Amino acid sequence: MSTVTSRGTVTIDAEACKGCELCITACPPGVLTMSTRLNRAGFRVPDLEPGCTGCAACLFVCPEFCFEVFRYNTPVVTEVPA
Repeated sequence: MSTVTSRGTVTIDAEACKGCELCITACPPGVLTMSTRLNRAGFRVPDLEPGCTGCAACLFVCPEFCFEVFRYNTPVVTEVPA
């Protein structure tokens, strides 16, 4: 096991997502990945992995306004498989 520190998190409105993947390429820590899950419109939606910095890059590039960004007062440490 290894640990990952998150300084923030995001909520994703999966039903509003159009699967454009702009958030994936904009994410500096690379913690957004496209899932195989589909929303009701049939678009693949992003998943958030541990390690979010709360930078809001995803929020700024999303044309559908799917993201809400939260920053932690105290970083959160998560154990993840190595």
